[in-house]
Amino acid sequence: MTEATQRPKARDLNQVIRYTMWSVFKTTEQCPSNREGMADEVDELLEQAAGKDVVTRGCYDVAGFRADADYMFWWHAPTAEDLQDVYSRFRRTTLGRLSTPVWSAMALHRPAEFNKSHVPAFLAEEEPRGFVCVYPFVRSLEWYLLDDGERRRMLAEHGMMAREYPDVRSNTVACFALNDFEWMLAFEADELHRIVDLMRHLRGAEARRHTRIEVPFYTGVRKPVGELIAALA
Repeated sequence: MTEATQRPKARDLNQVIRYTMWSVFKTTEQCPSNREGMADEVDELLEQAAGKDVVTRGCYDVAGFRADADYMFWWHAPTAEDLQDVYSRFRRTTLGRLSTPVWSAMALHRPAEFNKSHVPAFLAEEEPRGFVCVYPFVRSLEWYLLDDGERRRMLAEHGMMAREYPDVRSNTVACFALNDFEWMLAFEADELHRIVDLMRHLRGAEARRHTRIEVPFYTGVRKPVGELIAALA
């Protein structure tokens, strides 16, 4: 049996309620010399959370991509409360107390409007990639008033353009009413330049005329907790 046939089917995944959250932090104090102890504390927390089906998709080094952040966690879980719990528990760790929240956004999977086979990579249990680019977006006011056929056509074009980058895995999830945005999108790839090229290529999609907001961007390198903490100032 191949890896593809072992994965859940899209029709089954579309029945799943699964929340996800990206939380970005910046250290505000210098980390102590005992960084191994700090890493062990965070690893233990994440292991305990995994026992409750709160999955850490990755811990990412975002330092240098922006001046306002150092690292980011990506979690997913059955409920919003589960995500709130791991977030609060992390903030009580030594690393959490030495850091301040910069940005956080929660979302959840809802079946795609026109292409039901399109499910987030994390929900399909694909392996995480080495890099991630996360950002929110909001459609134009006119978008949801357009004829279904017109929206379907533009989204189909957008999807066809993305097919040139099969190694860049997408995660599009809804966040209406959960924050200031409508959608969250995370692109994962093992080569960062592939995300850059895809994003530039998709600027030519007609659907982009109906994008009002798509900032902030948080891009980072996936690292083990210990390696990430060792690199902090």
